[in-house]
Amino acid sequence: MFTNKDIKLGICPIGWTNDDMWDLGDENTFQQCISEMRLAGFTGCEIGHKYPSDVKELKEALDLRGMTVASKWFSSFLGTKPFEETFEEFKKEIEYLCYAGATAINISEQSYSIQGNQDLSIFENKARFTDAEFAQMCDGLNKLAEYAKSNGIRACFHHHMGTCVQTLEETERMLNNTSDDLLLCYDTGHWTFSEVDPMAILNEFPNRIGHVHLKNMRKDVRDQAIKESWSFLKSVRNGAFTVPGDPEGCVDFEPVLRKLDEIGYEGWIMVEAEQDPAKANPFKYAKMAYEYITAEMAK
Repeated sequence: MFTNKDIKLGICPIGWTNDDMWDLGDENTFQQCISEMRLAGFTGCEIGHKYPSDVKELKEALDLRGMTVASKWFSSFLGTKPFEETFEEFKKEIEYLCYAGATAINISEQSYSIQGNQDLSIFENKARFTDAEFAQMCDGLNKLAEYAKSNGIRACFHHHMGTCVQTLEETERMLNNTSDDLLLCYDTGHWTFSEVDPMAILNEFPNRIGHVHLKNMRKDVRDQAIKESWSFLKSVRNGAFTVPGDPEGCVDFEPVLRKLDEIGYEGWIMVEAEQDPAKANPFKYAKMAYEYITAEMAK
């Protein structure tokens, strides 16, 4: 698989230091995080809260290790706020990413989002838009995607638990009402959590995949989270996610990787798994993921 294609492997820092619950991994430093990423074999990363705010300092630290920034999370509020408010912040992030050498920005619509609420169920209390708000979001996304593309950055929408674009139906609706310039940050873990086959969106929108998160899931924890109406953060704390290659996970990555190869995907494939580093040593799990993915890609 992936012969003669521009595929790069990266990993997100959230396994070392959690961005939503700072107590998870608070003992881990930025230097430790990126050093262990590189030792595990990865050459790219996303941005975490322990990273230096000065992009020049960040780039120097990554250059030293032969690494680069792949992408960065961006919270949009297109459905509920004037477009200009989101756009001003978006332009700053695009400038940052261009300097850092990134290729993508991961846009997550956070209007009414409950992903950061430790008490509300991501199924019973998830964000929902009116038709007018959904249309306003899509219009704003088109404008952001056009601006990002003009600066050489892929605008990739991140479907996410607890937001207004969580389900397959919501994601299909968003993609069908936006231009082809808006791509998808495809995440196997969030599909699995919402009880959707990760292959569905790959088969339906093969030309809209702009960035990839490979995230594994412990099915028993997922099932308990659904049964007991857990929040997203409670699910994370209880070990819902893990990395590709972990035998405790339930996601079948082989058909996903084969489909990505078949559609000619080129870009970053990122490992992302929100885990408590006190329970799941991040360096151990990073190595586990790298060895598994490279072995699968070599078949």
